[in-house]
Amino acid sequence: MKRSGRSQAVKRRRRTATAAGARRKIIVYIATSADGYIARLDGNVEWLDRPMPKDGYGMAAFARSIDTILWGRKTYDFAAKMGGVGMYGKVKHYGFSRQPPSDPLSGVEFVSESIPEFVRSLRAARGKNIWMMGGAGIIASFLDAGAIDEFSIHIIPVMIGEGIPLVAPRHRSIPLELVSARSFPDGVVHVRYAVHHSAHT
Repeated sequence: MKRSGRSQAVKRRRRTATAAGARRKIIVYIATSADGYIARLDGNVEWLDRPMPKDGYGMAAFARSIDTILWGRKTYDFAAKMGGVGMYGKVKHYGFSRQPPSDPLSGVEFVSESIPEFVRSLRAARGKNIWMMGGAGIIASFLDAGAIDEFSIHIIPVMIGEGIPLVAPRHRSIPLELVSARSFPDGVVHVRYAVHHSAHT
């Protein structure tokens, strides 16, 4: 995106800015194996295929609480192979990549400004919470920039031995506060953690 295009994108997000209302949260809503991986090394997530409970582990309720999804490049590419982002309904999609695709999926805008600049304008705009889809690299970049508010993790009762971690490795010490925990009859456990920003910003 050229500089003029970048400025226009920032202005679009700020056009609906409001000083009132609750702060929009950026939430990592994701599933991991019991040993902390979000996918196998090749990106395969066949271990996630399992019968779903009636409420879908709360997915529908979470979907109603967001209106924006953030995508790292590898996760975006996976979505593109699976048919695009239309399944997520009428939400805004932003992608992040050092080498964005020349012809992105319809409805996906690739971001060129820095994460802090992007997050400031995104939070200033009126709207619901924001789903950080992942993967590990973009989660790490947002976390280290102090831009993740909450982790909402479904822990699947299976160990896959090796794979892509929830957050790309880097030396860090970021305290989390347990907000809630819920277990399901099939062994899945859902935990929500709030991130303590003051400890690393």
